Amino acid sequence: MTTSTSDLDIHPRFAVPRLRELIAPRSPLWTPTELRDLTTAVSTELQQQLLSTVRFSSPQRWWARLAVTDEVELWLLSWLPGQGTAPHDHGGASGSFTVLLGELAETYRYPSGPIRHRLHTTGAALGFGQGRAHRVQNLGTTMAASVHAYSPPLVPTREYASLRDVPAEIPPLPTQRTAR
Repeated sequence: MTTSTSDLDIHPRFAVPRLRELIAPRSPLWTPTELRDLTTAVSTELQQQLLSTVRFSSPQRWWARLAVTDEVELWLLSWLPGQGTAPHDHGGASGSFTVLLGELAETYRYPSGPIRHRLHTTGAALGFGQGRAHRVQNLGTTMAASVHAYSPPLVPTREYASLRDVPAEIPPLPTQRTAR
């Protein structure tokens, strides 16, 4: 399915022509590389708007959906020191994140693969395929923020007690709702 520009659902604060251009209609699903390029462009080109919008809260992390189409969704997330996610996959969606501020530690695994660790610092960007499960945390002493994108959009995550519990195959989950 292709989305027309009238089908874009964009956060009012980010309803700028450049964001509309960045998430313009395309083939049904975005690749991990395209998602990485999107989060990088949004983080770079809208940096001041994002930094003036982001909020930091405790005990629950803060987040805001920036935009969603039938093909992609885009989020801004904040992370106080010590905040993080449970181990999870993205229900068969490909994804990406770019660190806007601070640094984020990621522990990740692909089905049947080893558990690995990476530290992502400000400006670092990552695109990942449908089979990746991970845990993202702010293990530093300063606040962090990141921009995330997923395709297909609106697919729920599936949590695990541990990354060792990731099955040999991560089956796709249906979307929770339509983009519009």
